[in-house]
Amino acid sequence: MSLYINDSTGVDELSVVGSQEQSFKSPAYALFANKQKNGAEAPEPKLFVFKAEDNEYQEISASALKKARKGCDGLNKKLIKQKEQDAKKQEQDAKNLEKQMSSLNIKIEEDKSLPAAQKCKINTSYAKVGERVKVSGWIHRFRSNKKVVFVVLRDGSGFLQTVLSGDLALAQQTLDLTLESTVTLYGVITKVPEGKTAPGNVELIVDYYEVVGLAPSGDESFTNKIAEGADASLLLDQRHLTLRGETLSAVMKVRSALLKAIRRFYVEESLLEVTPPCMVQTQVEGGSTLFKLDYYGEEAYLTQSSQLYLETCLPALGDVYCVQESFRAEKSHTRRHLSEYTHIEAELAFITFDDLLNHIEKLIINSVKYVLEDPVAGPLVKQLNPDFVAPEGPFLRLEYKDAIKWLVEHDIKNEDGAPFKFGDDIAEAAERKMTDTIGKPILLTKFPVAIKSFYMERCADDESVTESVDVLMPTVGEITGGSMRITDADVLVERMKSEGLDPAAYYWFIDQRKYGTCPHGGYGLGTERILAWLCDRFTVRDCSLYPRFSGRCKP
Repeated sequence: MSLYINDSTGVDELSVVGSQEQSFKSPAYALFANKQKNGAEAPEPKLFVFKAEDNEYQEISASALKKARKGCDGLNKKLIKQKEQDAKKQEQDAKNLEKQMSSLNIKIEEDKSLPAAQKCKINTSYAKVGERVKVSGWIHRFRSNKKVVFVVLRDGSGFLQTVLSGDLALAQQTLDLTLESTVTLYGVITKVPEGKTAPGNVELIVDYYEVVGLAPSGDESFTNKIAEGADASLLLDQRHLTLRGETLSAVMKVRSALLKAIRRFYVEESLLEVTPPCMVQTQVEGGSTLFKLDYYGEEAYLTQSSQLYLETCLPALGDVYCVQESFRAEKSHTRRHLSEYTHIEAELAFITFDDLLNHIEKLIINSVKYVLEDPVAGPLVKQLNPDFVAPEGPFLRLEYKDAIKWLVEHDIKNEDGAPFKFGDDIAEAAERKMTDTIGKPILLTKFPVAIKSFYMERCADDESVTESVDVLMPTVGEITGGSMRITDADVLVERMKSEGLDPAAYYWFIDQRKYGTCPHGGYGLGTERILAWLCDRFTVRDCSLYPRFSGRCKP
């Protein structure tokens, strides 16, 4: 029997007959095909190889035949190995099918003989060791380990490690679970084994569970929606999902504790909370940053500050404060600016400038103290900002004129690249450089009249400066601004006119000086800036639930 090989036109397939018209490509495969067709004991055929230089088939040389036999053996071994792999795969597929069928047949049912489960939140479950509980939440993490499935459950109040074993782990319902699916788990709270750690140092041994809502898998899975390392703008588009992350949710919990601490301080200091309007027809901080709106045919604005309205409350309600949104139409993309932010503002009657400074200092010290003492927020601040040191009084009190000298002495230039001079606005970069170098909280006081708002009282001993203050914190810069307010109605009207404001629109504000004036002052704190300082966040955008800034008003 003869077989023909042509490495240019031949094909190595079992269907090839091996004739001159339908030749094999390689000698090794020709021998292999012969054994497959005729059996391992079949006589070895003669092989003829096409020689292009002679344009004819010639019998294979002895050395080439030896090489072909070795190649044939290799193909046989490869075939045997492939058959073994195919057999194993078929066996595994059969096992998987059996397992799948078995999983499909497993029904997850509650054992009614067990004690009734107590419904509770995760944070209260930690204290229920040995008790059977019912906890609902979202699957934060999911890990399968042979016959055991570990689920970390999240409900906003905390995280709970849970363990599913036996039929619960093998059931198809469990295999189909995905991240962010909502479930209700039943089981007994137990202490984690010695040497292991878990939130609350407990875990839930699950004996039954229900799927409330199954989150999608595949392309629509949660991790594809907010992939790690994604562009910041894409993550902002998915803010409703990124809020579920451990870091951002931790900042929001600290935010809640901060607002609670602020209110606690105000209650202790006998300030009354009020809720001024957000739609106004007067400005506070300059017309260039006003958001205008059509209010039933009249021009109105979103408020820049509630200060003017707080002042009107003093004669009726005494010292007051508000926690209110303020709006600034600044097309600024710095890390400390937002178009909408939560403004904590207060006004106090019958005080001196020193009283105001002492009050602001006490507010910051006590509020931070209360946050750090909070059982939830305290550990989160430590987690987010391990090097944070609570401020202690007294703060450094530095007058504007002395700050200018400091900047000149340290060769820090203004925005024009020139040495600072009296009257310059100290921009963020220079302010931060000074604050971070000094390394302690600063009450920066007595700014020039020309760079401050129209309502600020002048200093009695130097009418070129105002009784004003900015509170500067290392790593974040300005977090608070305040001042004493002008008490004389005529002086206030004069200042308004010099700023191009129409006093007629502010009649109600001027009346506060007309009908029983008094020395008073106030301030505003940017909640997000304080949080950036507390939680060591690079930008205030990380400290707002849904940040609004130039170019961003969704979702």
